[in-house]
Amino acid sequence: MRLLLVLAILLAHTAQAEPASIEIDSAVQQTFDRYQLPGIAVGIIRDGEIAYTRTLGELQAGSGEKIDNGTLFKIASNSKAMTAGVLARLVDAGKLKWDDPVTKYLPQFRMHDAWVTQQMQVRDLLIHNSGLGLGAGDLMLWPEPNRFTRSDIIAGLQHLKPTHSFRAAYAYDNLLYVVAGEVAAAAGGASYEELVKRELFGPLGLSRCQVGEWNRAAVGNVAQPHIRTPQGNRAIREDDEVVPNVTSMAAGGIRCSLDDMLTWMRMWLSPDATPAWLSPAQRKAVWTAHMPMPVSARMRAWDNSHFSAYGYGWRLSDVDGAWKVAHTGTLAGMYSSVILLPDQRTGIVILINGEGEAARTVLGQVLTKQFTAPQSTPTVAYYAELLDRERAGERAAKPKADTRHRTIASPRALAAWTGHYRDPWFGDVSLCPQGDRVRFVAARSPMLAGTVMRVDERWLVDWDDDSVDAEPWLHFAAAKANGGAGLTLSHVDPDADFSYDYADLDFHRTEACR
Repeated sequence: MRLLLVLAILLAHTAQAEPASIEIDSAVQQTFDRYQLPGIAVGIIRDGEIAYTRTLGELQAGSGEKIDNGTLFKIASNSKAMTAGVLARLVDAGKLKWDDPVTKYLPQFRMHDAWVTQQMQVRDLLIHNSGLGLGAGDLMLWPEPNRFTRSDIIAGLQHLKPTHSFRAAYAYDNLLYVVAGEVAAAAGGASYEELVKRELFGPLGLSRCQVGEWNRAAVGNVAQPHIRTPQGNRAIREDDEVVPNVTSMAAGGIRCSLDDMLTWMRMWLSPDATPAWLSPAQRKAVWTAHMPMPVSARMRAWDNSHFSAYGYGWRLSDVDGAWKVAHTGTLAGMYSSVILLPDQRTGIVILINGEGEAARTVLGQVLTKQFTAPQSTPTVAYYAELLDRERAGERAAKPKADTRHRTIASPRALAAWTGHYRDPWFGDVSLCPQGDRVRFVAARSPMLAGTVMRVDERWLVDWDDDSVDAEPWLHFAAAKANGGAGLTLSHVDPDADFSYDYADLDFHRTEACR
């Protein structure tokens, strides 16, 4: 009788600990519907096996081409863990050390401070401790396409002024992952793209993942990014026939399918697999808490989190007492999330080809709770409402300026400030009359082109492409050191994406409009 009772308790516990697919299905469908997504792909690994997959929507809204497990998505900053993994493989091979100076591999590397240049180690490139501000220099990477090269990134870093001391605080950075990719190339004796194929895609069998330049038609089944309009989801920045090798590849340029990402997660969740992709020492190094991160109010309230830190390409934290290793990826019209619960050998991946920030947050939370707090009954609606209230509070605290009464600024009104301007890392922009208006045009970032508008006594740029969704204020100043005019920019919307790195721009006028 006692044995039967024990078995009943064990069976009840197992049933509670293993979420039913129907519950997960319901959460995925509710998220897809609530946030009107063009497409989504979701997968779960459990104990080394694929426990769940679901795909919904289309590669491109209105195309009729359905998303499936082989559809390619931009994984954005989930590329960082792959870059860190390639570097870890090179450490295992004896081709570099984490504490090697960056200048050993890239003698031309310079930070703003000479001492920081000398002290910057390979490991520092991966953990967001450089002293640069949040997203510093990201305008050399995005919006894409642009004309900045990886050499431009390395040359431009010396002009970005730090906002705090080296290794003193966490501030998310993309440029140094580009540098990390070039360090890998120098140490590995091949381009970053070839190393990723050789050290990662090949050994792990990631057969659909793409890095570098590739042909869209030959590869096929490629999801396109979307924005949401009053008329529905609309594709933006669609791929040409040849998908280029973007400068940002090591920071956020890799594309993979749901099946590939499930394989990637399975490797991390199966440390004893043979043959091992990484040594135990390098697995530990990648998932070590190298840089403390703030524990947000949301993490405390939603997850009862007590710590947060950055490893090599991964964020580390605790959720309901469980260890969590995760990262997100964000690009215009593309969102991804990878959530690993290593002690439970559970992994969750979410890929979205639309405006999916809230959807990613809510669904990731609901699915995680299925494993960390199965006694709770989290729902999409519950977390969506919490998130809506949180964002309403943020908006109230940092309201966006009302610019609806804007008018086109006349060349006459801006006569004192028109001309050609230069920033030491971003390069040249023109602010010149064109008919009855003044146009702002960036030489090396063609998507940053727009018309100057007047709002009372202030000036802003209304970008031509509505997928460039962060408008800047223009601030003019006279009599700089060279005797000419100066120009700085700031966000109209204080909640704008930090990768529109207006705060680090400092233009001076070089000549009059021709």
